[in-house]
Amino acid sequence: MSTNRTFTMIKPDAVANGHIGAIINDITAAGFKIVALKYTKLTEETAGKFYEVHSARPFYKDLVSFMSSGPIVAAILEKDNAIEDFRNLIGATNPADAAEGTIRNKYAKSIDANAVHGSDSDENAAIEGDFFFTAAERF
Repeated sequence: MSTNRTFTMIKPDAVANGHIGAIINDITAAGFKIVALKYTKLTEETAGKFYEVHSARPFYKDLVSFMSSGPIVAAILEKDNAIEDFRNLIGATNPADAAEGTIRNKYAKSIDANAVHGSDSDENAAIEGDFFFTAAERF
């Protein structure tokens, strides 16, 4: 069952490069409602917990290090068909393969520093949203 909600993070690279406002503008211009929003910084421990599903993969330590390297912006977004529409809006993981006009095409520098995270399923969107936000922080 689709919840019509998804989770995103503007990653440390995009925050450091001053793209928060432009990315949020692209998100809202695409018809997403921001249900929750938080500017924060992950520690290595919290980044490790968030990406625990990848702990056996060779890129895990680099990912944790990168995601704890600077502030991020976490958000829960709402829209009909939220997961698929947001994945289309952000583009391919590798910005070199991302369609023109997508967030990663416009703001990402590499497959590692790819500007944004987007949930890949309703189940993961709920888990990821719950990781960052309490019920009282959602509107």
